[in-house]
Amino acid sequence: MIELKNICKEFKTQKGSFTALRDVSLDINDGEIFGIIGLSGAGKSTLVRCINYLEKPTSGQVIIDGRELGALNKKELLKLRQNIGMIFQGFNLLEQRTVLKNICFPLEISGRSKADAQKRARELLELVGLSDKENAYPSQLSGGQKQRVAIARAMAPEPKYLLCDEATSALDPDTTRSILELMREINRKLGVTIVVITHEMKVIDTICDRVAVMDNSIVTEVGEVASVFAEPKSEIAKKLILPELKTVENITGGERIRLIYNGESSFTPLLSNIILSCGVPLNILHAETKDIYGKAYGEIILQLPEDSRSAARVKNYLNANNITYSVLEGGGKNVGNTSQAVG
Repeated sequence: MIELKNICKEFKTQKGSFTALRDVSLDINDGEIFGIIGLSGAGKSTLVRCINYLEKPTSGQVIIDGRELGALNKKELLKLRQNIGMIFQGFNLLEQRTVLKNICFPLEISGRSKADAQKRARELLELVGLSDKENAYPSQLSGGQKQRVAIARAMAPEPKYLLCDEATSALDPDTTRSILELMREINRKLGVTIVVITHEMKVIDTICDRVAVMDNSIVTEVGEVASVFAEPKSEIAKKLILPELKTVENITGGERIRLIYNGESSFTPLLSNIILSCGVPLNILHAETKDIYGKAYGEIILQLPEDSRSAARVKNYLNANNITYSVLEGGGKNVGNTSQAVG
């Protein structure tokens, strides 16, 4: 378990002190995929570097498996870090080494024999789907392949924790999806606790169990991904989750509502049921949903009929069936939630 208690981090510059983290406290449970999301400059990358003491907090405690990192000597800290793998946006591969030797590198440093290191590296190449690339050099790989090698290298010492700092930001959507699936597989098969740093909500709602939202050096809210997605409380969470709503702000007509899908069966015809039960037409202004293991996740923005009675029938149906909806203002902001999320 990772425990962060009242973490503060200040950097000294020529222009004075800069506070990157302010009184951050989080618990990250064993075996979960925990997301930390925020815009650039929010402090999330500094926070993840404090977890393994690449950055030493100005104040506060980092406790991993009951051991406070600030109380360890250099040798003890280096040993504990072997339980913490880390991958980056820029891959950080050694260009003069083959794929196999890149993965062997951390094992060589820790004193493993060449034969043992190569055996472990080949096992990991199979795990990440690159068994045929062991003799290739980084310059011969695609971005997605480089990131798979970086993941294999981070997993070489058999860490209990894996820290991912914007690991998919430089990748295209299809490659991002495959890397996230690989990370979820590593979590599920090997039980590795994964901490994901990102500015993309799509990354969070694809693989994370819980999420912390950061803004201006502080954590604004923490919760299960489904709960934060369904009802974001802080302004920054709303901005990260609902950026598309600006595209419908100038449309005139009936009232607009936002429906949340948080695990309803993908085979449930929700919109058809509303239309047939209420006998009213609905206009879909925006939709973004995905199927994850037969469950639907995402949101739909609907425009209700201008007739107040027809609109009321739709709302009554949603309330009666415990379906969360938010009424949207002209600018696309939530003005009220009711009931529970779909699913």
